[in-house]
Amino acid sequence: MSGDNALGDFIKGRRGRIGAAQAGLTPIGRRRVPGLRRDELAQLAGVSTNYLIRLEQGIDRNPSGQVLRALAGALHLDADESAHLFALAAPAPGVTATTVSDDVQQLIDSWAQPAYVRNRRLDVLAANKTAMALSPLYTPGRSLVRGMFLDPAARALFPDWAQIAAQTVAALRAEAGPQDPIVTEMLADPAFREMWERHDVRPTRDELKRFDHPVVGPLALRRQSLVVAGAPEQVIITYQAAPGSPDADALGRLL
Repeated sequence: MSGDNALGDFIKGRRGRIGAAQAGLTPIGRRRVPGLRRDELAQLAGVSTNYLIRLEQGIDRNPSGQVLRALAGALHLDADESAHLFALAAPAPGVTATTVSDDVQQLIDSWAQPAYVRNRRLDVLAANKTAMALSPLYTPGRSLVRGMFLDPAARALFPDWAQIAAQTVAALRAEAGPQDPIVTEMLADPAFREMWERHDVRPTRDELKRFDHPVVGPLALRRQSLVVAGAPEQVIITYQAAPGSPDADALGRLL
């Protein structure tokens, strides 16, 4: 699962998650494999079983757009997952940012709310003081992926750790992709490997996130993500509390 056959692994992994009934097929007899059989997916996608085998085994790595669209429909992929499928079939050279501009650093330093900048492989490139007070996880130079799975403090910080960890893995798959060295490294961790093998794809969303801070206590903050203009591989993540709420009071006591 290191990314040598990323397209085939993704198709096979998602095939194992679609039941016959969900795909509109009538289950007959006892099934020996989870999800769809190869011949069933091939039938639904309008390709030969032999061709699907070649795709899953990585023998053929250049399916047409028509085939990819048919597979996405047969596998019930959403928009993010479909985009990921197409990206795997035509991987573009990735750009991994390691620094941010002075203007971006000055911008996040001017904000009272926690804010940090990460790259596509979820490395923290820059952060303001409030973000680092919220968690050392947001310290520049740290990997959000390593921290989430290898730092015991992360499990204590996030009451919904399993959900947040799964979101981290799904964002890593969506943005960095399976070929990134961080994936190979983290597959040695059982919890990461289990979540990675689900083949979930989900870019970072703007949503509510809960913290259990060791100093100011529970916090419920709204996460927002902003792509840096001129540097699309860089994303600003910021957290806001509802005005006048206990969360806002607690956030104000971080520094």
